Amino acid sequence: MTETYTDLHKRAKNKETFHHLYGIITSRNNILLAYRIIKSNKGSKTPGTDGKTILDIEKYTENDLIEEIRKQLKNYRPKKVRRKLIEKDNGKMRPLGIPCILDRIIQQCFKQVLEPIAEAHFFNHSYGFRPLRSTHHAMARIQYLVNQSQLHYVVDIDIKGFFDNINHTLLIKQLWNLGIRDRQVLACIAKMLKSEIDGEGVPSKGSPQGGLLSPLLSNIVLNELDHWVAKQWELFPLHKPFKTREGQLLAKKRTQLKEGYLVRYADDFKILCRDAKTAERWFHAVKLFLKERLKLDISPEKSKIINLRKNESAFLGFTIRANRKGKKRVAHTFVRAEKIQKIKAEAKKRVKELRSSPTIQNVMRFNSFVLGLHNYFNRATHVNLAFSRLAYEISAMMYNRLRSIGKYAHPTNPPPSYKKFYSLGCKTFKIANIYLYPLANVQTKNTICFTQSLTPFSVEGRAQIYKNLHKNIKQEIALLMESTILTRSVEYMDNLISRYSMNKGNCEITGTFLQAQDVHCHHYIPLYLGGNDKFNNLRILHKDVHKLIHMTDTTKINTLMKSLGITQPILENINKYRKKCELELIK
Repeated sequence: MTETYTDLHKRAKNKETFHHLYGIITSRNNILLAYRIIKSNKGSKTPGTDGKTILDIEKYTENDLIEEIRKQLKNYRPKKVRRKLIEKDNGKMRPLGIPCILDRIIQQCFKQVLEPIAEAHFFNHSYGFRPLRSTHHAMARIQYLVNQSQLHYVVDIDIKGFFDNINHTLLIKQLWNLGIRDRQVLACIAKMLKSEIDGEGVPSKGSPQGGLLSPLLSNIVLNELDHWVAKQWELFPLHKPFKTREGQLLAKKRTQLKEGYLVRYADDFKILCRDAKTAERWFHAVKLFLKERLKLDISPEKSKIINLRKNESAFLGFTIRANRKGKKRVAHTFVRAEKIQKIKAEAKKRVKELRSSPTIQNVMRFNSFVLGLHNYFNRATHVNLAFSRLAYEISAMMYNRLRSIGKYAHPTNPPPSYKKFYSLGCKTFKIANIYLYPLANVQTKNTICFTQSLTPFSVEGRAQIYKNLHKNIKQEIALLMESTILTRSVEYMDNLISRYSMNKGNCEITGTFLQAQDVHCHHYIPLYLGGNDKFNNLRILHKDVHKLIHMTDTTKINTLMKSLGITQPILENINKYRKKCELELIK
């Protein structure tokens, strides 16, 4: 589908309109890609109101799955959405909507086709729920504006219940304005928005969080705000061209324009300004725009103007403040106090789990928890201070709980993974023969701004992403995806491609690169001995090597071995496979 998505993105960049998207959405390859993506998502095993999960869909053949999706879309009526409440950082509950598994695959089909078009129109400094972008890129942009542009006033706007208050009519108009003018597609999206929520009825507004299309639709809603803010200053058209950016800025400063730069992550956004008066003007202008244009209200208690020289502003789990450094001010970031308390409670909970069950699995889970925290918060300039304090506060509790089940000392001969992430000068516990990752041992990592040319929807953008792939692997994967085995399940066909990709197209016995016509997929534990189509049970092999594993005629075995030039190490591997098949070993 890559060429199709690239073409959609390029045409959208040229402001073209799209009247025939339904055929692309319901195409064979688009549906199979949607299944593949859904299957790799952990949430695929979470049931909807019908109780079904991806395990039920795996039993379909490829043709059956495609026909079922197309049949559902002919007169599309989404099933009820399951409501689930999860706790937010502030203690309140966030309502999630979990669609049924087939509806999730359908939503993914739509997302894959609509995203390249929408990405061509999105604002550069919107970072939430977009390909290759992250919270760290949003933080990097804010730090750049504070450090380089010396913008120290922040307009913090919090939209009241954003996802629950999206105006459906307005959203369909916004999709139309982006060039998405296939009425069949728009009708299906309208039905998705009106999906009945179990126990609550049909919503008149909003797009429930949890749906796969919701993040994209929310970005489309707020894209109008992004461009409106940018056109007020950043992208304001000047009457004559200027040779330098500094010249443009000087020309704008002589006008009555409001200087401000927007940074947005989903519904959480900030506008950075140079002075309090400009910030005040932005606050009222944005409040009015949200109300009149997007039909959204702001939260008065959470929306405010902050002087970063005197106070700190919270964003994505971090706090930001402009502290003095020599003759200028620079952005200093820290972990939010509320976040630290939540981390502290979670760490204590995991230590108690270790105490009651000191297994390898629980140690690995604890290490995964610590590494995840460090990877996220190491962009804070004072991350070491934050986690040192946190580790000190729970050190007595950790020592008392774990001293009877582990040894507390400096690591000696730790595995390479430990040495890769942590220094050896910090004491830690060794439990189940594995060292716990130390909470306090983390260093600041520089934030790097997002490279705007990086996108999966252009040839140039993909060149950076795919540069490490084998030069022929993309072509071979495409050929493999075209081939079908009618008797095989969709799970088997999908895992075959995953396995081939993981091994960079190499045979798992000989190590040679395989072209699509030479690829065979072998069940390591055969189906007749209780094997299955799971990823871990499949092996990618050259077709002749695969024949050699299953052959029983000695003459044919000898002939094939000579033609392939089988060496002793390769023969030993082949015999391992034959042993699993309960066949006689080749001598």
